[in-house]
Amino acid sequence: MIADLGSGGSLFDHQNPADWFPFRISKTFGSIHKLGGSQSLYELGGGAARAYIRYSKVHGGDRTFFGLRAEDLHQLEGYPSVVCFLWEGQSEPLIVPFSDYEDVFGTVAPAGDGQYKVQVYLDSDGTELYIARAGRFSVEGRFGWAALQELVDIPRVSVPDLSHAQVQTLLGAIGAAKKYDVWVPPADRSRLDWSVASRFDCRGSLPYGFQQVADVMQEVDVVWIGKGSSEVRALFEVEHSTPIYSGLLRFNDIHLTAPNLHATFGIVANQARRSLFVRQLSRPTFRSSGLAEQCIFMEYPNVFGWYGRLAGEGVT
Repeated sequence: MIADLGSGGSLFDHQNPADWFPFRISKTFGSIHKLGGSQSLYELGGGAARAYIRYSKVHGGDRTFFGLRAEDLHQLEGYPSVVCFLWEGQSEPLIVPFSDYEDVFGTVAPAGDGQYKVQVYLDSDGTELYIARAGRFSVEGRFGWAALQELVDIPRVSVPDLSHAQVQTLLGAIGAAKKYDVWVPPADRSRLDWSVASRFDCRGSLPYGFQQVADVMQEVDVVWIGKGSSEVRALFEVEHSTPIYSGLLRFNDIHLTAPNLHATFGIVANQARRSLFVRQLSRPTFRSSGLAEQCIFMEYPNVFGWYGRLAGEGVT
């Protein structure tokens, strides 16, 4: 049951929505906490979901302007998550499931400041979400708290003990479900475990343009590539027992060779290695190269749950 979050007039009278909204969420969903490295990302429902909160004033022409940081959106990937758009005079929050637009953001690069430029058009004929260089999307049916409640009500996923090969298989299957070409090192392909995911085909070669680090990239555990193209979308290293530092070094070589590569670099490991990842990524070499701004940490349960949602298998 959703608590009474106010009725009539503006939802945010006399208060800054960016400050007030997290408090209202906590009144309904229990304790929430801010995720490190961001002023706008929250985990709620005891880790059941994530919410990215953005606020804008209303400008001429009934338009709002939002900047969505690419590094913040990366932290929503693989989680039940929403983007909450707030503005003055609003009677209900606009809450958009991130999964609905994840592929859209994947088709365009962020602006030079690392943010995706987004507007909400407040038209009497229907509210529209505009994503720069991607287009407009109707979001009229996305007002209210229901989307957030649905996420928190999702049953927790029971995750089996996963091996390196099984996590590698799941990551490849996620890429295939998202309509990407998938690269897995040829030496690893015979070890992929089809008991945990639907079979997918592996791309025969890596894209042209990475000759300087070809020997490095071909050893990356999983690479997602635009269907039939040379656009690298994401690279994943599964650090099951190997040092996280080695995966970061491999990513750094690729990043330095192709600094304009707009791709996710993902270290995938169990939760116990999160703090190690943070310490290693804070090394000056990764800060100065910019890899620290593009690299994410993903836990095994997120990979497992992500595949389950995409495959529609109702993982329990």
